[in-house]
Amino acid sequence: MHPFRAAVENRDADAIEALLAEDVVFTSPVAFKPYAGKAITAAILRGVLRVFEDFRYVREIANPDGRDHAFVFTATVGGREIQGCDFLHFDEEGRIDDFTVMVRPLSAAQALSEAMGAQFERISREAAGA
Repeated sequence: MHPFRAAVENRDADAIEALLAEDVVFTSPVAFKPYAGKAITAAILRGVLRVFEDFRYVREIANPDGRDHAFVFTATVGGREIQGCDFLHFDEEGRIDDFTVMVRPLSAAQALSEAMGAQFERISREAAGA
């Protein structure tokens, strides 16, 4: 099992953060502007761990050199079933330097946006304290 997948499935925020490059760029499915940096990305991912219920990866796709991965997932947020995919790129040291998330359907994306919006003050505090 890929270390990222294991960290997420074990809800191990410290292990997830350890896999992030300092200059990681996180592209959210519900925010227009990407977030740059390890502190904010780790804080966002901790927020996601708090809002997703019944999270599980259902498929893992990787290119032959192992630097690009797609992790397909399902979860529940705000009572809505959500399907999504984490698209990750790994740098030369094996750290995630690009992290893009896409989700569907629209009603679940809206529920995710609301749930994460409610978390964002805490996320901002966590990122500033890092």
